Amino acid sequence: MSIKVVCPSCLKVNRIPKKDSYAKANCGLCKKSMLNIEPVDVNEDKLNSFIINSDIPVVVDFWASWCGPCLQMSSVFKEVSKEMSLKASFLKVNSDENQNLGGLYAIRSIPTLIIFKNGKEIDRLSGALNSTRLKNWVKQYI
Repeated sequence: MSIKVVCPSCLKVNRIPKKDSYAKANCGLCKKSMLNIEPVDVNEDKLNSFIINSDIPVVVDFWASWCGPCLQMSSVFKEVSKEMSLKASFLKVNSDENQNLGGLYAIRSIPTLIIFKNGKEIDRLSGALNSTRLKNWVKQYI
């Protein structure tokens, strides 16, 4: 069985075998590794590309540079993103720079995390999370 995963570097949709763990996984186009990936900063077009083309959950952090809890959670989000590469995609949306997305997804407070699967929003949480809580929340949808 294979799954579709979007390369965080070039946005190419890759079809890879579904496994419990991966020793190596490089993009078919740009050849960059898709393991140990830090969260990807996205705008509306990039966000839509991930949501529409991913068979794995897409976890989106809506944040702002002036938000203390957002900055506090940034390192947690980065750590979990690296650990869960190819299990879920982790994206960041700066809500100041992408106000249209904040309106589209009815973001009322930040940080807000939304999980998308099969092109649809399936869950959301507001407020900073520790790494254990974030991992457990994401694992429910893998």
